[in-house]
Formats: sequence, structure tokens, C-alpha cells
Amino acid sequence: MSTFTSFKTRLWLGTLASTLLPYVLILPWSYNYNGYAYIVSMLAVAFTHFVNAHSIYAITNHPGHKSAFSIIPTAFLCFFCAWIALKILGLPYSIVYLELGFLVSCIYNYYSFKLRTRTKSTFAYIPIGDAIDAYLLPEIKWLKQVNPQIQLNEKIQGYVADLQSNDLTSEWQNFLAMKTLKGIPVYHIRYVEEMLTGRVKIKHMYENNLGSLLPSSIYMNIKHFLECLLIILSFPITLPVVFITALLIKLEDGGSIIYTQPRVGYRGQTIIVYKLRSMKENNQESATISNDDRITKIGKFIRKTRIDELPQFINVLKGEMSLIGPRAEFKPFADELEKQVPFYNYRHIVKPGISGWAQVMHGYATGAEETQIKLEHDFYYIKHFSFSLDVIIFFKTIKTMLTGFGAR
Repeated sequence: MSTFTSFKTRLWLGTLASTLLPYVLILPWSYNYNGYAYIVSMLAVAFTHFVNAHSIYAITNHPGHKSAFSIIPTAFLCFFCAWIALKILGLPYSIVYLELGFLVSCIYNYYSFKLRTRTKSTFAYIPIGDAIDAYLLPEIKWLKQVNPQIQLNEKIQGYVADLQSNDLTSEWQNFLAMKTLKGIPVYHIRYVEEMLTGRVKIKHMYENNLGSLLPSSIYMNIKHFLECLLIILSFPITLPVVFITALLIKLEDGGSIIYTQPRVGYRGQTIIVYKLRSMKENNQESATISNDDRITKIGKFIRKTRIDELPQFINVLKGEMSLIGPRAEFKPFADELEKQVPFYNYRHIVKPGISGWAQVMHGYATGAEETQIKLEHDFYYIKHFSFSLDVIIFFKTIKTMLTGFGAR
């Protein structure tokens, strides 16, 4: 929750550094100087770093993602797209200039990230209403503002209060108004909870206009195109993996390779989801538990690494699913959960995904209470439906595949 001014300063300094340093480094060694190519390369690096820095800032600002792991992959993606654009447009450019720009951009963004995350932000909370337990929220150094007349000694970067509480007296309201006039931001506890936990609390859904949570249809279409392109490009790797896995499944017990199941899809429509079979045949219709004896030997491995999900690429190509989105639940389970959990069916406002925010943040859920927590993560994803959040989930999914987090 650093101020925009400090980020803006770092953004422009980084753009200048990424643009000019390659020129300074290349010029003494350039025997075939092409001024036009260098100008094009300079503009390309400046624009690409600008987009890259914004993307990394957005990615690392989401809850639970304070790692520099995404800096190099994000920069590579941005600079690769810039290189492709230059090739398609047929513009002259210097590949060495782009490479140096990429290197400087990565170093600067890493330094900027470390500078931004080296210390916790200091917030004061007013212990009234739902903000009484604000100090339990992570990633913030909390100070208790017990009285409007008390002056806290430390520098406060923001105040948190339950702005809708009836106990917030006029004295407290004047106190918060004065802090706002001094340029210190004041946050409602619900907003802070959401941004620090990655969840939108169901019990407060009445405070939101459900229409305001509608995801962008434009981004949804762009996302589908990019996902289909990514799946097609991944075929040289994924198809051999599926083939080898299918062979091992057949050799283990001679049963069917593909398992299909009706699940709830986009806008509540029933879809047929494809998976590599990981359980003994005719034993897959009830909820999975830890150390489930229905899971085959090869099934334990492919469930842990999520290889069993690869056939769902077919569902993505058909437009029924996304690579990233809320989990597509088994139809009878979804019908039951809709009766138990408020607003459950609203999660179907976006396409279900092979991986998702709830899966990487919470893992496997058992029972209505854990399902409600996962649903709160789903609502966060829907409310913040964006490329930056999808990138985070992509990186966290890779970590999940390597660690087996949430697998049953």
C-alpha cells in the first residue's frame, strides 16, 4: 500500500535507466552504427519497461505474493512481445539493445521491489466495530489508536476504521477527516481485509452491488484467445506427457484412460469435464479424502503434479473453461453447496478454471465452512479479474505442481 507518488518516481527513473544505459554501453563498441535502429530500440525498451514495471507492481501488490520470483518471467514476456511486434512491423532494431534493456529492467525492478518490501507499512486502527481485531491481519505493523486526542509517535501511513459502525462518533469522524486533509489515507476495514487476505467476505456481500463485481467481457475474450494460443504452443510438451501417462494408466489396471464427469460451468451450465483417470474405475463419485484407497499408484503422482488435469485443455479450447478461474465443481456437490453457502452460485459468473486463486491460496476444501473460505477467494478473483492476478495464479500453480499443495 505504498503511495502512488513513490511508485511513479521509481517508474520514470526506471524507464530512463532502461532506455539510456544500453545506449551508453553499446555506443563505444558499435562499428556499424544505425541511428534509426537505435531510436526504434530505445522507444521499444522505454515502452516495454513502462508496461513491465506496471505489471510487476500490480502482481506483487496482490495478497500473498511478496516474492521477486515473478520479475524475470514477467520481464521476459514483455520484452519477447516487444521483439515479436518489431519483427511483425518490419522495423529496424538492435537485438543487443533489447537484451541490455531487458537486463537493466530486471535489475531495476528487483531493486525497486526490495526497496518497497524491505519494511512493513505502519497503520493505525481504531478499535471500534469490525475493526476491533484489525491487528490480526498480516503484512502490516499495527498501532492502536485508542483515543482521538492521543498523538502516536511513529509515522503512520494510513488509518483503518469501520466507517459504517454506529459507534464511530462525530469526534472520531472529525479525527479521520483531519488525517485525510493532511494527506494520510483512511481505509474502511473491509477493504483492508480484502487486500491483505485475498478474500471477499460473504457475510458482507450485501454491502456490495453484485453488478459492480461483473468481470470485464473484453478481457474475458482476450484471455480465451491467449489461453488457446498458449495451449497450442504447449502441445510439443504436454501431448507426450499425456501419451506416456495414458500408457501407464492402461498398464496398471487395464481400465479406461479418460474419466468424464458432469460439472457446473459458466453461468451455471452443465459441462462434461475430461480428466486422466486417477482412481479405480466406478469409484469416483464421492468426495476425495486424504490417503484415499481408491486412488491408483499412478493416480497419486498425476494428482499431485496436476497432470490428470491436462485433458481439460479440450474444455478450454471448446470455450467451456479457462486455464485460470474458480474450480468447476461436480454437479451434485454444487447443487448441495448452493443450498448451504450464501451466494455460492455467483462464482459461475466467470468460466471455471483448471487452476484458480482459491486452489493456490487455500488448497482442497472439505465441508461447508472451508468451502465458504474458498468461495471468498473466488469472489476476490472475480472482483479483481485481471491479467496481473492471472499471472500470479500461473506462477503459484507452478509452485503447487512442484510441492503438491492441496492435492488429495
